[in-house]
Amino acid sequence: MRILFINASPNKNGNTAKLAQELLTGKEYETLNLIDYKIYAFGQNYADDQFNEVITAMHKADTVVMGSPLYWHNICGLLRNFLDRCIGSVKQNEFSGKDLYFIIQGTAPEKWQLEACEYTMERFARFYGFNYKGMITDSETAIQKRP
Repeated sequence: MRILFINASPNKNGNTAKLAQELLTGKEYETLNLIDYKIYAFGQNYADDQFNEVITAMHKADTVVMGSPLYWHNICGLLRNFLDRCIGSVKQNEFSGKDLYFIIQGTAPEKWQLEACEYTMERFARFYGFNYKGMITDSETAIQKRP
């Protein structure tokens, strides 16, 4: 099983990455840091855009783990921009058969904030055909929900 961790934190070695390491202990996985890729906003077209490189990496994986810090009550801008870019570029059910886990890391998030993140990721997963395995918010949950 090939596992891809997509880290949407601007801090490559921050708490989101640490939570992913804990979740994936004992598993081989590849990390893709969105901060290293030029992914322009929806509607912008530039020759150096690297959106398709991320999509290609996702196609090669059996399991995708997306991680984001909690900023302004929801997922961070890097992940939001990536999800927005999927509209029209990625076909409905294109990732059928692949598992998707979501990591959200933040300091004492409130229930409504977690619900907003869960809503976004669950709908993303459903539309693109992922088997959504749920959201992981802390190390205790990560141990229970390992891919």
